[in-house]
Amino acid sequence: MAQDAAIRLSTVSVVEALAASLRDRVLDGQLTPGTTLAETEIAAEYGVSRPTARSAVTALVHEGLLRRDANKPAYVPQLTRADVDDLFLVRTPLETQVVRVLVERGTVPVSAAERAITDLDRMGPDTPHSTFVESDLRFHQSLVDAVGSPRLSRLYRGIKGEMHLCMVQTRHTLGRERIVAEHGGILEALRASDAEEAIRRMRAHLDGACSSLQQLFGSGED
Repeated sequence: MAQDAAIRLSTVSVVEALAASLRDRVLDGQLTPGTTLAETEIAAEYGVSRPTARSAVTALVHEGLLRRDANKPAYVPQLTRADVDDLFLVRTPLETQVVRVLVERGTVPVSAAERAITDLDRMGPDTPHSTFVESDLRFHQSLVDAVGSPRLSRLYRGIKGEMHLCMVQTRHTLGRERIVAEHGGILEALRASDAEEAIRRMRAHLDGACSSLQQLFGSGED
């Protein structure tokens, strides 16, 4: 019994490690849009079993970093203007509601949010774009997680992967100084327990990001 449990734990850790490696390669741009990830090839490259490769690929499909059609290998998607519109259709009402709930409950994740802001502020011009995006999105994830809802956190992680991929594929950023200032402004409103101002600042921040991404994709792209 104990041996079987150890085997399961070992298998899970290998799957997580493989998924992390593939995730990094997608978000760093090593695996470009359109690249297919056949389970047999992944298994051979990493020296793991095919079921392990399948589990890792499935994890990234759930995160939105890969897509998979019936009876075909998974592939890195090329996100579009329609994807941007749909992501913010979900993201904006979700995150504005998050800041409202945090004020109502008096729960502000000061340490986690400040750490994300500080990490972003300290990044130099040579910082990999994916690392920059990770710190940006980590601020938002810290607010979502502070609500304490496992379902909400799971839902947000489901779109965060696609947001990260979208920003990496377009090399998008509002600029470090602007993001740091806007994140700080949101946190300031939360500390002041000003729900309406926190909502206004969050909405303005997300609207700015959405508008910038829409311009990068162009109005004619679907």
